[in-house]
Amino acid sequence: MLESLEAPGVRAAGSQPSRPAPSITMNLDIHGEHVSDTRWMALQPQIKQVEVLRLRLCGLTEARCQELGASLQANPGLQELCVDFNEIGDGGLSLLLQVLLGPTCKIQKLSLPNCSLTASSCEGLADLLRSRPTLLELDLSDNPLGDEGLRMLCGGLQDPQCHLEKLQLEGCQLSGVSCELLEGVLKARPALKELVLSGNQLGPALQGLCQAASNLETLKLVQCGITAADCKGLSSMLAASETLQELHLGENELGSEAMALLCSGMLSPSSRLRVLGLWECCISAEGCRELSRVLGAKESLRELNLTYNELGDTGVALLCEAMREPGCRLESLRMRSCSLTAACCTDLGAMLVQNKHLRELQLSSNNLGDNGVQLLCQGLGQPGTTLRQLCLGDCEVTDRGCASLASLLGANCSLRDLDLSNNCMGEAGLLQLIESIRAPECTLECLVLYDIYFSDKVFQDLTVLEESKPSLKIIS
Repeated sequence: MLESLEAPGVRAAGSQPSRPAPSITMNLDIHGEHVSDTRWMALQPQIKQVEVLRLRLCGLTEARCQELGASLQANPGLQELCVDFNEIGDGGLSLLLQVLLGPTCKIQKLSLPNCSLTASSCEGLADLLRSRPTLLELDLSDNPLGDEGLRMLCGGLQDPQCHLEKLQLEGCQLSGVSCELLEGVLKARPALKELVLSGNQLGPALQGLCQAASNLETLKLVQCGITAADCKGLSSMLAASETLQELHLGENELGSEAMALLCSGMLSPSSRLRVLGLWECCISAEGCRELSRVLGAKESLRELNLTYNELGDTGVALLCEAMREPGCRLESLRMRSCSLTAACCTDLGAMLVQNKHLRELQLSSNNLGDNGVQLLCQGLGQPGTTLRQLCLGDCEVTDRGCASLASLLGANCSLRDLDLSNNCMGEAGLLQLIESIRAPECTLECLVLYDIYFSDKVFQDLTVLEESKPSLKIIS
């Protein structure tokens, strides 16, 4: 796909002369397309003009990197280069670096995930970091760089000419040794604002890294082998940092003990955390008790992801109690596959009546059933509710649940997005929904119906519905 922006000053035939038109700039974005030799050669003139070049999963090889480098050498305006998921290898990157290290290059973002790079590429990348103060973002995820590669990279990261703000090293086969190296980088380069280390086994070595992370705004440590024993450093970081806004700890076996430590840090007056990702972290109802203390007290927390944890109805009751407190400003709560039943929906419905800040509620893959949906609709049907997105995919909803939702949607509620994918409603339930959504007072903007069988009549009615309401998008 080629996107171009027409330059200002271009005039129609016969019009009065205007000021000279500047050169046309374009973004070239190719994703998942096999590029033939003929098309590749035809793209070269465009590559010489673009500011943003994205060639993702398109069969780019070391041989083509030589041709690409020649075109980029004639393009001093390049700001972003993404060659994700191409096996260019160390040789291909070396050819590109020859251009990126040139005197006219002003690259700001370089994205190289899954490019078959090894530690051999890191010295050249370090040279780039030393010589390109314009470079603000570097993504090296899913390349087996190892600790030795990172050691070389740190030589560039610690250079005074390096102004990098975002570094992504997900799945780079790093160990605790790399944490010690990055600790030095964080101390030396306060400009670094986002660090992604997910998919590396770091564990106990996080303590020192957390002590040095006082200037970070985003830290992602998904699937890093972190346990409760490793959370003291994270707790201290949360308590001390006034800049950290996002912390992602999904797919680590944290449990209730870790929740107590993390929540203690978040309750510090200095903590300004806005986004907390805790999916698949072995959190139970006891962990929810700790989280509820934070929800009721910290206005800064806006997004909480608890997907794939055994919270149960008891855990949700604790969260809902906290979310009724005036100090809770949470806007997004995700609880997909959390062992919930209809029993928790009374608490959720009551919370939705009182809470005026929650905009997104993800409840998919929980056995709520029609009774649960009815209880949710009773809450959402009250005046003044503000929820905009409700996800109920794979929740055992039948025609009876559709009837409850149809009544809700016909009452001019706040909902704008509704996901009912992979449920077992039939034609009668779907037709009730369609009838309510068709009403002028219904303000729904997106209806998601993946993995649901449609009769010919339902399919036709959905098509007519979407055509008659331009503001509505139906995804199936």
